[in-house]
Amino acid sequence: MNKMTLEGYHARIEYDAELDTFRGEILGLNGGADFYGRNPKELRSEFRKSLRTFLEVCSEKGIEPRRHYSGKFNLRISPDLHEQLAITAQVKGTSVNKLAQEALKKEIANAG
Repeated sequence: MNKMTLEGYHARIEYDAELDTFRGEILGLNGGADFYGRNPKELRSEFRKSLRTFLEVCSEKGIEPRRHYSGKFNLRISPDLHEQLAITAQVKGTSVNKLAQEALKKEIANAG
């Protein structure tokens, strides 16, 4: 898994071959915040520093640090998949929306 969590914030971790180090990007923010480290302990420490700095700047500027999500998004799928999804939902006695939510929850749970 390439995700690190700290104080309810999540970061995607990737290896940067050019720098021979790991790079973290804090996700779900109203701006950008990243950090680097050579090992998990260093990454976690730098994550904490980067997050603290980002939150301080947001506080000083009166900015909400987390990006707002409405709970709505458009999903483009093929007509064939749409038809299969609708029929599956009808067979299960549920809505397409509910079926899609369940599938998304399963995917997130499997991702860790």
